[in-house]
Amino acid sequence: MRSVLLVLLLSMLAFISACATAKGKNPPSPNETVGRKSALVDDPIAPQDKVVEKGKNKAMSSASNKEIATLAGGCFWCLEAVYNDLKGVEKVVSGYSGGQVKNPSYEQVSSGTTGHAEVIQLTFDPTVISFKELLEVFFTIHDPTTLNQQGADHGTQYRSAIFYHSPEQKAVAEKVIADITAQKIWDNRIVTEVTALSNYYPAENYHQLYFERNPNAGYCRVVIAPKVYKFRKQFISKLKKQPAEH
Repeated sequence: MRSVLLVLLLSMLAFISACATAKGKNPPSPNETVGRKSALVDDPIAPQDKVVEKGKNKAMSSASNKEIATLAGGCFWCLEAVYNDLKGVEKVVSGYSGGQVKNPSYEQVSSGTTGHAEVIQLTFDPTVISFKELLEVFFTIHDPTTLNQQGADHGTQYRSAIFYHSPEQKAVAEKVIADITAQKIWDNRIVTEVTALSNYYPAENYHQLYFERNPNAGYCRVVIAPKVYKFRKQFISKLKKQPAEH
């Protein structure tokens, strides 16, 4: 009996160690709770056929008066879960941008050899939420000072990047970064890449709405849920739905 209890205790300690949170940064952000993605991903919903349509490079979407933004800030599941909550954001699609391989698979991008970053491409109504406001959220929900890394996730696929669709978006991005730098919100230098969108490929269907469809998966519970909770608390006035009172 003692040996069985000892094995159970060691197993619990190993799990707790794998899910340990990283040391917080300044300012405290939803990314403070981290866990290596490859170590914590449970079996996802069975993948469907991959969507292979190439995204448009124009700032305006086919829908009238709507705009498109493409952002990279670590795992695309995290960004998707946050931006789906924002008023004015009408569509969020996880995908890959910035690399050389056409129609890459998740496995190829995860190898770090394609040059692609995990991104979200979102369609939003600029009369409800501006590109600047989207970036203000962006620089709060991830650490823009760590090069090719978010928490325990390492590699160029996890880099911080703004793939702008127009000269106007580029100007806004550079201004927001300059303002944040002047305010000394972050202790270290911002390393976010600001570059023109050259390509975009939607990720496999099982990556879409991952947090919504897999709330009990290890990575969702350890990394995404704390990030979403802190985001909702900080940007409560911008949410589509107000959090339920407890």
